[in-house]
Amino acid sequence: MKGKVQAALARLAALAQGIDPVKLPTRTFNPSDPAAVGPFIGLAMLAQPRKPMAGITRFYGSGIYAIYYRGPFDAYGPISGSEHPIYVGKADPVDSKADTPQGQGTKLADRMLEHAKNIRKATTTLRIEDFDCRHLVITSGWQGSAESFLIRLYHPIWNSETRICHGLGKHGDADETRGNKRSPWDTLHPGRTWSTNSRAGDQFPEATIRANLVAHFAAKPPLRTKEDAFAAFFATLR
Repeated sequence: MKGKVQAALARLAALAQGIDPVKLPTRTFNPSDPAAVGPFIGLAMLAQPRKPMAGITRFYGSGIYAIYYRGPFDAYGPISGSEHPIYVGKADPVDSKADTPQGQGTKLADRMLEHAKNIRKATTTLRIEDFDCRHLVITSGWQGSAESFLIRLYHPIWNSETRICHGLGKHGDADETRGNKRSPWDTLHPGRTWSTNSRAGDQFPEATIRANLVAHFAAKPPLRTKEDAFAAFFATLR
């Protein structure tokens, strides 16, 4: 019933527009819409300098961040040394209504420090010295829309939404009680004790993960330069 009502309303709207000699715009930009502002926040983060992940220290604020890879791991060759992040994320404030970085807590720094700690554990495949990051402290409440935009723009291979090599953000699972299988990230990058000792096995074999990476890079070519990212950003506004 709901679908029929919506269809009827759409037909009436189309009829009314056909009668009116003045045409409606194809799109209206609403600056108060979080989905509309997200791209601009993402662009502001892109303007920030890249910093070595190994040098992150604690600071106040919540917001968004991106992690970049420039190392020799062969499966990541298409993005290594590029401006295409391997992972993007957000950190929510301690207080959702906080209006100062101090009120937001150290959530953004803590999140990136946690990622750096996990990368350091994957000693056989990764080096923290091969990772950079960008981050941006933003007003509370806008981090979600900005993160969503960055995921749609880049489809980062370590993000769970891309469903290829997710698992960096996983915490220790109680395998003996939950029986969770090893994440694709942990399969490619062993080192976290709780994952190495997992008795449930891998979610996917390494060969499958590598094949998925090859297919992903072919279907969604990386945005290797800032200019590529800017062009993609402007395309979203059209």
